[in-house]
Amino acid sequence: MEALDYHTEERRKAEFDLEEMKIVWAGSRQNYETSDRMAHTLRKAAHAWKRIIELRLSEEEAHMLRSYVDQPAFTDLHWGMFIPAIKGQGTEEQHEKWLPMAYKMQIIGCYAQTELGHGSNVQGLETTATFDPQTDEFVIHSPTLTSSKWWPGGLGKVSTHAVVYARLITGGQDHGVHGFIVQLRSLDDHSPLPGITVGDIGMKFGSGAYNSMDNGLLRFDHVRIPRNQMLMRVSQVTREGKFVQSDVPRQLVYGTMVYVRQSIVSDASCALARAVCIATRYSAVRRQFGSQNGGPETQVIDYKTQQSRLFPLLASAYAFRFVGEWLKWLYADVTQRLQANDFSTLPEAHACTAGLKSMTTSVTADAIEECRKLCGGHGYLSNSGLPELFAVYIPTCTYEGDNVVLLLQVARFLMKTVSQLGSGKKPVGTTAYMGRAQHLMQCRCEVERAEDWLKPSVILEAFEARAFRMSIACAKNLSKFSNPEDGFSELSPDLLEAAIAHCQLIVVSKYIEKLQQDIPGKGVKRQLKILCNVYALHLLHKYLGDFVTTSCITPKQGALANEQLRLLYSQVRPNAITLVDAFNYTDHYLGSVLGCYNGNVYQRLYEEAWKDPLNDTVVPDGYLEYVWPILKQHIRTARL
Repeated sequence: MEALDYHTEERRKAEFDLEEMKIVWAGSRQNYETSDRMAHTLRKAAHAWKRIIELRLSEEEAHMLRSYVDQPAFTDLHWGMFIPAIKGQGTEEQHEKWLPMAYKMQIIGCYAQTELGHGSNVQGLETTATFDPQTDEFVIHSPTLTSSKWWPGGLGKVSTHAVVYARLITGGQDHGVHGFIVQLRSLDDHSPLPGITVGDIGMKFGSGAYNSMDNGLLRFDHVRIPRNQMLMRVSQVTREGKFVQSDVPRQLVYGTMVYVRQSIVSDASCALARAVCIATRYSAVRRQFGSQNGGPETQVIDYKTQQSRLFPLLASAYAFRFVGEWLKWLYADVTQRLQANDFSTLPEAHACTAGLKSMTTSVTADAIEECRKLCGGHGYLSNSGLPELFAVYIPTCTYEGDNVVLLLQVARFLMKTVSQLGSGKKPVGTTAYMGRAQHLMQCRCEVERAEDWLKPSVILEAFEARAFRMSIACAKNLSKFSNPEDGFSELSPDLLEAAIAHCQLIVVSKYIEKLQQDIPGKGVKRQLKILCNVYALHLLHKYLGDFVTTSCITPKQGALANEQLRLLYSQVRPNAITLVDAFNYTDHYLGSVLGCYNGNVYQRLYEEAWKDPLNDTVVPDGYLEYVWPILKQHIRTARL
């Protein structure tokens, strides 16, 4: 008997071409066709590597395939951090030696930066790399317990090599933190090399979740490596032990960070899309209250309270997808400039990606939990897919930069940009709007009717004015302090809010730019416009205090925005199921009973319940010893 599809009627309501929307989501027709070919081929990281070789995939296609493994694995840091670090910070000679082995996985690497005692404060790292001019070697050493490397993924049991960050010491002088390529384990029997103590740090949050990743600890006892294993593109140590800075600025390391963080933003859209897909499909199946004359109860998705919580998350998934696409372009642009020795855009690109990493991961982590709550009690079941997704995802708010620390970095960049406005130096990239300082300080929103909020120029100007005025207010308050660092510390909560406003502006502006492109397919562009407006107006409603207190809009205009937002929810409603279908996730990849494609939720929940090992027996172990005496009141009175 063929299973019923409980979402058939929902899919009939769609007002756009689903196949074309799938291509928009994938980024290109080639990406869509590649993902469709790979979606069912993967089990584990080793099998993924085998398929990459067999299919002769490009680097971009291989990255996409690895994403379908859908389980944290030792390969994540090898491809995501180890290789990019060598590419970004190594010399041409080092590229020629190490990258071919890394690409063929003849060596497996990790990124050993974080220590037991230091994470965000990289300059406080304690591991040392002392140059010995007699042997032309560096001596890598862990001088304290807190200098133990702690957390690197892949380190615990698998990695053969690591890019290790340590304090460079020559002639007794400390030259700060630099990267070194260090072999950790034998390539013959995988045993740790002399002087290396390495292991796994233990269980993490959740029972499954990130525990498939062998996050490791690492200590060095005077481990010697050749001098040429220091990553030397930015600075070198000569044979005589002299420390020499190259012509390449230290900001070059930002290039690696831009790559890693743009990947994290793209991953945020995927994780958010999965949670939203589950919550949307289940909301269309679940019915509660509202039955009249014995008729069916109301679909949960038809309640305005459900829509106001769910649809902004759906819009956010698309918004993060498009800003992720733009970040890929930004990384390509930065890489091209670096090859031409043009480092002018690196600081802005670094600040931009740092802020977007922080904002998108924080929003996504909160949104996955919100989707769990949107699914009611059943969302708490493991087989809903949401608890596991949450447990796997939340480390992103901490790794590759604590989200609060990253926003403070963005705030510093914004304050520097504001301070240079009078110098004639033009703001560039995502801060270009600050070049219109006088207009943004004086402009007033001209919205008179709810539909006026559908104009992209109106939305964009409101977000620009809010971001700029909040930055200006922070800069003015900072100027009142005799010690700028004291001021920055005291005003850090305000600076965080200014940074968030700037990052939200970036996402809104890139979504609007996306809509200026030619997007084929019946109704596709119209749906994307609706979602863009939902995303922007929901933010405006949520952060209404910012917009009103900075005099960007009036309270009445804020009320009109909320009125228009409610109307937009009604336009999203008939397309909701098909909009999540456009994510093109198979049931296997989604891993959720509640989010199954055909909506046959209750039958599947019942079947899954009987797969629980507890149901292998009728009478539980320990019944006679503990439960039976209670039931029969045969409990001995304890003597105190």
